[in-house]
Amino acid sequence: MGPLRDMSGQMAASTDLPVGRRDGDAIAASLREPGRFAVVFDRHYEEIASYLSRRAGRSLAEELASETFVRAFAARAGYDLAYSDARPWLYGIANNLLRKHARSEERRRRAYARAIERDGFSDELDAVAGRVDASAEARVIAEALARLSPADRDTLLLFALTDLDYEGIAVATGVPVGTVRSRLHRVRRHLQSELEPRDERSRA
Repeated sequence: MGPLRDMSGQMAASTDLPVGRRDGDAIAASLREPGRFAVVFDRHYEEIASYLSRRAGRSLAEELASETFVRAFAARAGYDLAYSDARPWLYGIANNLLRKHARSEERRRRAYARAIERDGFSDELDAVAGRVDASAEARVIAEALARLSPADRDTLLLFALTDLDYEGIAVATGVPVGTVRSRLHRVRRHLQSELEPRDERSRA
């Protein structure tokens, strides 16, 4: 959090923009008065940090959350002011940082396992996972997630761990809404096919 707040002292000042105003308004104002970007930081830091913690663990999440907002501040001139909610944009930056800062595939798999074990991502998979031995469930799901492409994995985890709708996920991942829908459909079917055979063996 420090690098953002210490940026030439500009982010330390509080702002007087009404809380209900659009993020786009705050970002536009920050081009003239950089301290206005603190509105975006204050609104969304905790949510972005929580998402990063679920995917990368607490020890790395604060560093990545801070870097997310530092990069967002530096890139704010390119923000599309037509979007009133900056969260999809911020999640996109956070996802890019997750890929860059991942320490190892095994560490990432453990993070995915913790995230899915805690939150679940579809009624269908919950029904399957509920019949699998609890000690093996996280490992099995983590291994299945690790075999997904990065794009499919990011799409699924944004759907599972945030309250973004399809349009928001599309902005975060830089693809059309139709691509988000098809990816989620494909990934769900793939993971079900991965898990269901294990479920049948477990019951047997």
